[in-house]
Order: sequence, then C-alpha cells, then structure tokens
Amino acid sequence: MKLIIKFFAEITIKSPQVRKRFVSQLRKNLKVLLKPIDPELRINGNWDSLEVVTGDDPALQARVIERLCNTPGINHIHEVREYPLGSLDELAELCVERFAEQLRGRTFAVRCKRIGSHPFSSTDVNRQIGSRLMERTGAAGVSLTDPEVQVQLEIRQQRVFLIQARHEGLGGFPLGTMEPVLSLMSGGFDSTVASYQMLQRGILPHFVFFNLGGRAHELGVRQVAHYLWERYAASHRLRFISVPFEGVVAEILQNVDNSQMGVVLKRMMLRAASHIAARRGFQALVTGEAIAQVSSQTLPNLAAIDQASDMLVLRPLITTSKTEIIRTARRIGTEAFSSSMPEYCGVISVSPDIHTNARKVAAAEAGFDFSVLDEAIEQATSTDCCDLELDMEGSEVETVQQALVGQVVLDIRHPDEEEAKPLVLEGIEVRKVPFYQLNSRFAELDPGRAYLLYCEKGVMSQLHAQYLLDRGHDNVRVLRLPRG
Repeated sequence: MKLIIKFFAEITIKSPQVRKRFVSQLRKNLKVLLKPIDPELRINGNWDSLEVVTGDDPALQARVIERLCNTPGINHIHEVREYPLGSLDELAELCVERFAEQLRGRTFAVRCKRIGSHPFSSTDVNRQIGSRLMERTGAAGVSLTDPEVQVQLEIRQQRVFLIQARHEGLGGFPLGTMEPVLSLMSGGFDSTVASYQMLQRGILPHFVFFNLGGRAHELGVRQVAHYLWERYAASHRLRFISVPFEGVVAEILQNVDNSQMGVVLKRMMLRAASHIAARRGFQALVTGEAIAQVSSQTLPNLAAIDQASDMLVLRPLITTSKTEIIRTARRIGTEAFSSSMPEYCGVISVSPDIHTNARKVAAAEAGFDFSVLDEAIEQATSTDCCDLELDMEGSEVETVQQALVGQVVLDIRHPDEEEAKPLVLEGIEVRKVPFYQLNSRFAELDPGRAYLLYCEKGVMSQLHAQYLLDRGHDNVRVLRLPRG
C-alpha cells in the first residue's frame, strides 16, 4: 500500500529554505516513528508531499496510518493505488473498474490534481472520466457542490494515483522545528491541553510537575505525560521533572497572608520552573491558565505572577473556555485521565485577592523562607518519558467508612476548614494534624497504632496515605465518612 502525506498548509507557504528544513525534520521524525512498526517501510519525498510504502498486512497498515494521523506536521493522508499514466481513455476505464461499486445509485464528482506537462488539462480529465462513469456505473448523477462520492486522483508526471481513502492528520509543524519549552503539568484538563497545543506547533514540551500531595498524585500525572509523549511525540526524547513542593506549601500556609496564598504559590512554581528551564536550556515556560477561570487568573494577578520570572511564559489557553478545553481533551484522548485526576485544594484562600499588586505580593512573601524553595529545586528528579510506565506501580490505599475503637483518626484538613466544621466521632480518638505537617509529625506517632486519615473530599487523605504507605508505614488507611 502507498500513502501520500500532505503537509500542513502553513508549511507550504514558508520560504524555500524554511520549507525544506521543515520537510526534512518531518521525514526524520517519520523514520523514527514508523520503522519499529514496519522495518521494510520506505519513505520517499518531494516538494509538496511524502510517500510512504508499506507491506500488505492490513493490521500493520492500520498501525502506520494511526501513527501518521497523530504526527505533527501532517495535514492529511491519502491511501492510493498507483498506476502508469496511459491515455485518457485508459484512465477512464481504470476509474470505472475501481469506483463502479461505490457509485451505483449515488451522485459523484471527479477531482483531479495534475503536476507536470501533459497534452490535456485537469478539466479534460474531469470531464472524460465523469462522462464514462455516468455511462458505465449506474451513478445517480454528477453533483459538483455536494457529491455523495468524490472520485479523486492525482497525475504526477507519468504516474496516476487513485485515492481510495483520506485520513485527517494533526496539522501543525513537525516536532523539532521549534525550540524546547518547559510545561507546568498538573495532569488536569488545562495543563494537558496546553501541552498538546505546544506539540501541535512543533514545540517540544518537557514536563515539570510540582508535587503537592504525594506519590498517588504523581502517578496520575506521569500517566498523562507518558500518554502525550507516546501518542504525539515519540519521535523525540521528552523529560518529566518532579519537584517536591510539600515543604513550599507548608511554608506558604504558615507564613503568607491568606488572601495572597494562591498567587504566591504560582509565583513559587514559576521561580522553580524558570530555574530548571534555564539550567536545561529550555526557551520558555508553558501554563494552562485562562483568563478569570480561577481567582489567581485575573489580569492583575497574572501580571503579579509573571513578575516572579524574567522567562517568557506562554499561555495558549488564555481566552479558551472550559467547555472548549474539555472538548479538546476528549478529542485527543486525555479526558479520562484528567477527569479522574485528584484536584489539590490545599492552598485556597478563604477570601482571595483578585486585584493584587507588586506591593501586596512583596509584603506577603516577606516572611517566606526561600531556602525551602531552593531545597525543593535541588531535590527535583528527572525521568525520560519513555520510562515513565516502568515506575507507575503503587500500593493500593485501603479506604474504610467507619472508625473502630482503638484506631486513631488524623484530621488532616487545613485549620480553617477544621475549625469551621469540627470532626467529632463518639468513642474514637481524633487528632488534628494539618496535611502540611503530616509527613514530618507522623514519625513521632506510636507505630503500634492504626491511623485513619480524614479530609472532607477524600483527595488529600488519599494522596498522603499513599505517600506514607510508600515509605513503609503499613498502619495507614483512609476514612471516608458516608455523606449526610
């Protein structure tokens, strides 16, 4: 089978030098992606398309087409049958043979693209083939505006390609034609779609994850990052960088004014990401922020966040609605990951300031110990995205709906939340240990007791229980009280 790859339209309007570079990069990417599927596969190129020749195995062909459809830089792919060019009469008979079954009782139009010098025009081809198909196939008629079947063919010099099927591609520019960036990845809808949009423009987004709640959250984000790499960027090596940010969160909660906590957290993330990006030669940062989606994403607050770094911050979703973001996630296959991703709500101001400024932020950060941020950056770990699946196994956290006498319930909610709705369980010992102190204080507890972690939604308790379980504390479970 032969496949004709048509380039993304913006590639075709580049200068000859740039276009040549883009096509060369796409060809390199395809060699990396397709050879493992079919070692005998051949890729031939010319100015306006690439040709891929595969074997006759239908399953193998389907895998090649799927990979091509998910490769940046490709507008669409034609499945074709190739023949030597004879006379127009012979070409018309060939079309009758190949399209008769499809046309019976249906309207059609003939579309011919011609490259080279020939004694006939594309219009001559359309007319002669159309006339012969009407005479010999039992077609319902010709419809140039809304045909039920399009008979498509390309004539290239002395070759004819009859197009059997068309597959839509990803569009965009080939990966590797733009500079690498560092994408702040939480695993939710916004950051995942923002990273995908970078891929679609030929930009390599390495991922940085700020771990606010333990291994369980990181496992979920690793799955999303691995999926994006494997499906859309496997031609290149991407890195997944994890930064332990629990200490930073604790410092913010204890030493930053409540109204400024959300903005300060984003500024700390931007500082850390900028440091990592500069050290690794990445050219910009990418976030999934959109105007007014949450309190930290007003124009004044985004301006205050940007002031924490001199590095360029790209926000591809800045004016995109949540509905459109979710629709894109569904189309690219990340909706299931993001919809099940735990939402970390540990740093939410009770009354967030939506019109902050440099003076307020400076005052809020005056008591912050920046050595905590420096330590988090130094403890960052880096994993190749191709290896992420090798480290996704974790112990399953047991969840119970009732505490038993002798067990200790650890209420890990923020003190403000705990104070507004105290937890009282008759006959059960309840201790208040805020989540940002849990990991340091747990070692002080009696290892002979059984502990149940509690929070309102169950997300924080699940994350921290997984964290403790991974460190060998097998006396931890999660308490989820029935609602009502």
